[in-house]
Amino acid sequence: MKKTAIVYGSTTGTTESVARMIAGKMGVLDADIYDVGRLKAGQLDNYDFLVLGTSTWGCGELQDDWYDGLQFFKSMPMEGKVVALFGCGDCESYSDTFCDAMGLIYQELKQSGCHFVGAVPVADYQYVSSQAVVDGRFVGLAIDEMNESEKTDTRIDAWIACFKEAGL
Repeated sequence: MKKTAIVYGSTTGTTESVARMIAGKMGVLDADIYDVGRLKAGQLDNYDFLVLGTSTWGCGELQDDWYDGLQFFKSMPMEGKVVALFGCGDCESYSDTFCDAMGLIYQELKQSGCHFVGAVPVADYQYVSSQAVVDGRFVGLAIDEMNESEKTDTRIDAWIACFKEAGL
């Protein structure tokens, strides 16, 4: 597997918890898990594969730390990096903005020279609208720990299997 860092933005701890679940299943060490609000210049330069996670707040907004986090990523060399996204959302209370923040990160970084992997079919999800859906697929792994926590393990396992098949 390529040298992997997992970067998350979490306000209530849910996204951090999911990030750590993903890390455990991918064999990523704690030293390679980062809070986006605490990143320092050069810290991610030696990683080939970046797994970026966020929750969605309010009416489809980024988690607070990701506003500066996006500037951090835009200022670092992203050319040739492989990026996978995951987002935490609430498909019942916020069905019309489900995991929008994941889509916002995708939109902001898609011209950076990185290569996105890990798009997920929408078929297993119940939601009305999402900015994270491009060409009929989520741009990354959508997680709903509020209403569908029983699906989280299976969703993560299937997502990670795609990376292993791709040689990541």
